[in-house]
Amino acid sequence: MITSITQRFNQIDKAITGWMNEYGISILRVSLGIIFLWFGFLKFFPGSSPAEQLATKTISFLTCGIIKPAVSIYLLATMETLIGLGLIFRIFLRTTLLILFFQMLGTVTPLFLFPGETFTLFPVSPTLEGQYIIKNIVLVSAGIVIGSTVRKKEERISKERISK
Repeated sequence: MITSITQRFNQIDKAITGWMNEYGISILRVSLGIIFLWFGFLKFFPGSSPAEQLATKTISFLTCGIIKPAVSIYLLATMETLIGLGLIFRIFLRTTLLILFFQMLGTVTPLFLFPGETFTLFPVSPTLEGQYIIKNIVLVSAGIVIGSTVRKKEERISKERISK
């Protein structure tokens, strides 16, 4: 009886992990895309994004004031929206991921430029804005995992051409 239960468990486990293997990366890519699309789209409506003020302040600082907050928020909104669409529809994936990583570098800079606004006690107790930034570690990790699949489709197509 225990053997049959173990065998049944293994069958179910194999089916579930097989499904995860088949669809997990696609689900990760689309869900990451939804996050970028949603957060990016919010930035098109002034006052709708909780990160708006810190983001525009950071961009202004990094560009020595050349890009003003009124412009930078729309540039950031456009960038994040394009990242979201690129991930969801798997278009220009390499470029999309490059922009994602570039955007994430900018996102993390307030932790170092404005620690008074991102931490209540540096470096152990982040503010809500600091937590908002720190969670991006997961987004970067997701981007890395998605990036690891970019060549797989190309390699499959190449193998199909060779076999014909």
